[in-house]
Amino acid sequence: MALQLRQICLVAEQLAPVIDNFTNILGIRACHVDPGVEFFGLENTLMTVGHNFLEVVAPIQEGTAAGRYLERRQGDGGYMVITQASDRDSQQTIRQRALDMGVRIAHESERGDWGLCQLHPRDMVAAFLEVEWDSDNDFNGKWMPAGGNGWQETVSRDVTVDYLGAELQAEDPLALADHWAKVIGVDVERGDNGYTVALNNAVLRFVALQDDRGPGLTGLDIKVADRKHVLAAAKSRGCYVNDSRVDICGTRFYLSD
Repeated sequence: MALQLRQICLVAEQLAPVIDNFTNILGIRACHVDPGVEFFGLENTLMTVGHNFLEVVAPIQEGTAAGRYLERRQGDGGYMVITQASDRDSQQTIRQRALDMGVRIAHESERGDWGLCQLHPRDMVAAFLEVEWDSDNDFNGKWMPAGGNGWQETVSRDVTVDYLGAELQAEDPLALADHWAKVIGVDVERGDNGYTVALNNAVLRFVALQDDRGPGLTGLDIKVADRKHVLAAAKSRGCYVNDSRVDICGTRFYLSD
């Protein structure tokens, strides 16, 4: 079974300024707006990161789950780790394994040749884990949250190349890594910067609490082709931390050449 990190979703109090920061600092392009998220009281924009995606959602009404998440985690930050399974059987295996472990399903939908299952962030502790499948089984191709196809025209790797991983913090990072690994069906490994759970194209890193915001999806490891551009743009927008890190939308972006 292969599980691809296909999309990261962040949540923001205001959408437009965050998208402006991402497109200017990371050099990525908007590719899709999903009107369907209005049902959940949200607005969103997706941007391409290589053949994968970065989504930002923001509440447009009171009482949304995303709004409560903003309050609980004291501002903008990580929201969902969204993956693509190699086929429906693999997705259903993960779904059943999660249920057997007492993890609740927050939302699921199956529409013909595509389906998704979101595992509850309370039970996954640090973030939603979403697992999708579609009949094309193409990790570089059709992706229904981005409208299926057509997003390929927006891909630019001049500045940002792709994801390398995601960072999740917890009071007990080993316990959380073990929990996520068991749901996914892989082993935990000890890395230089915490415990890791390997996906097909990236790693999930589980680290001790780095701040007072509690458990959460706190950082992204990205491969960049133009670090100078990222750092200069980050400095001009107040997002610079050091030559290896910029902070955007309450999220730490760790840069690798």
